[in-house]
This record gives sequence, structure tokens and C-alpha cells, in this order.
Amino acid sequence: MITSQIRWLIPVALASFSIGSNIQRAAANTTFPFNTVYDTEVTVTPIDNSDVVKASVSGTNSNAPYGLTNFMSENYSRIDPGTGVGTFSADPTDLGLDPAVFPLLTDEFFGSGDDKLFGFSKITALFDFQTFKVSGEGSINITGGAGRFTGASGSLAFTENGNFDPNPTAPILGEAIISGSFQVPHQIPEPTTTVGLITGALGASLFLRQKRRKTTLKR
Repeated sequence: MITSQIRWLIPVALASFSIGSNIQRAAANTTFPFNTVYDTEVTVTPIDNSDVVKASVSGTNSNAPYGLTNFMSENYSRIDPGTGVGTFSADPTDLGLDPAVFPLLTDEFFGSGDDKLFGFSKITALFDFQTFKVSGEGSINITGGAGRFTGASGSLAFTENGNFDPNPTAPILGEAIISGSFQVPHQIPEPTTTVGLITGALGASLFLRQKRRKTTLKR
């Protein structure tokens, strides 16, 4: 009797192991492609006693993917008046600022719902003081999110084109082209939980099989 039970349990155990293995294999990151254009407005705020400014970008696109219709970015920036090259970074140390005084700045994608993406950017821009046009490119490092994008990670390419006014207090109007993808991890059962479920299923199946056998013998 014991031998027959063991023979019966082997295929069931193998099948259960296969199910558990499939759960493990199915657990992977979901990749979300992200390609869109935001209409942007950039304002700058001088930082006292330095040649660095704080650049704040706000962007909108009612048709942006995943309902992320708004984009906001903050960076520290320094522009070389001789070459027109501007360096933008969320990291204050990149501009020689004291991180104990100036915090790491952030980027955020959001809409009317709970879904959000968080990150930080680094950009190099060229200001043409003859045509008053500006173009820049860089990357946005995605470091987290909210809603269905909790735990998001990835990297997005960033390209900016716009026009600026000789008046430094006037906003810079343009568009930001953002492309790339980000990943969000799946939640998977703990291995101990899976093993416990399999063991419980095997025990219940064996009990029912024995009960049916005893009922048959009594008849």
C-alpha cells in the first residue's frame, strides 16, 4: 500500500514542482515604453553669492502615455557666457555647491491619478546669443514611482529645444522630447509560502484518496 501511495505521489509532486517553478519563471519586470513630447516653460532663480541658478521646468501634454500628462524637473545650472554652454544637474556637487546646504533635486511625471514616476536628470545645453535659441540633451534616471509604477527604474533620453529672451527673468519656452523605457518589478510569492501550499495540497489529496479507498473496502 505504501509503495502504491509513493508511486501515486511522484507525478503529483512533479506537477506541483512544475507549477512552483512556472510561478518563479513568470516573475519578471514589466517594461513600459515611454515616448512623448511636452510643451515646456523654464524659469531660473539666481542662487545668492554664486554664478549658479536653479532651473525649474514644467511641461504638459494631455496625450502623454499612461496618463502622465505633467512633467516637472528641477536642476542646478551654470551657463558659460563665453561659449553659451550650460550645465544642468540635479546633483549640487556637479556645480560645486555644498550638498549639506543644497539638496538633491528631482524630476517627476504625474497626472490626475495615483501613478507617478520619480527621478533626476543631467543635461547639457547650448545657448545661441545671436538667434536666442537653446537646444539641450541629456538623460533622466528613473529611481522610483507611485501607484502602478511603484519601484520603477530605468533611463529616459531627454532633448530640449526652445527660445529664450535677452531678459534673464523671462521664461524659456520650448518642448522636451523624452524617449526610452522604464521597468516595474512584479510581486512574487515567497518560496516558503509556495512550498507550504504544495505540501498542504499533497496532504489533502492523500487523505481524500485514503478515505475513498476505505469507503470502497467497506462496501
